[in-house]
Amino acid sequence: MKAGLTREKVLDAALGYIDTHGLPALSMRKLGAALGVEAMSLYRHVPNKDALLDGLVDRVMETAFASLDEPAGGDWPAWARQFAHSLRAALRAHPGVLPLAATRPVNSPEALRTSERWLAAMRAAGLPLGRALDVVNVLAMFTIGHTLAEVGQTPGHEGSEPDLDQRAGDLDPAEFPNLLEIIETRAGLDFDARFTEAVDILIAGYARSGGVALDPGEQRAERG
Repeated sequence: MKAGLTREKVLDAALGYIDTHGLPALSMRKLGAALGVEAMSLYRHVPNKDALLDGLVDRVMETAFASLDEPAGGDWPAWARQFAHSLRAALRAHPGVLPLAATRPVNSPEALRTSERWLAAMRAAGLPLGRALDVVNVLAMFTIGHTLAEVGQTPGHEGSEPDLDQRAGDLDPAEFPNLLEIIETRAGLDFDARFTEAVDILIAGYARSGGVALDPGEQRAERG
């Protein structure tokens, strides 16, 4: 085995590989070659391909939340905002892992311990347990989905997906005046602004309800 090879180095090399070559190109043999070792050497750190894929998601989450502390002083909205932005930054840095982040669970022992600390702190800040988990899950799912739409690529077809700008010449101004105005003005195409505003709206909605979901009658009364 190559001296100094660790699970973290294997996962970091795999992240770099899929960011460059795409997820379908990843194999234990190719990863071993990138690290300068035989593929069999990798199995001491990741027992199989599924474990490697799960490990990639865990590694990105570790990176995302390395500097994220538990909610302090009852200010869970500020913590939740940092959670979402930290996750987006890590996913943007490793777009090749986005299909995995969207479909594979994060349930390593360390991830479970981290989740337990977060939930305990959010409960201490006044959120019911179920609502605390809702906040984390909704923000995580929105962040993954938003980032997937922003920088993700179809596995096996990286770089071949047409965007709206490429369709501009095909659009009839009489039929698509709004879409053509968007292409010209860039209105609504700022991913950073959209993400920030949407996260703030989600968090404000949870905070406004006091951590307790409004029943349908209360929702109608507030709208009325």
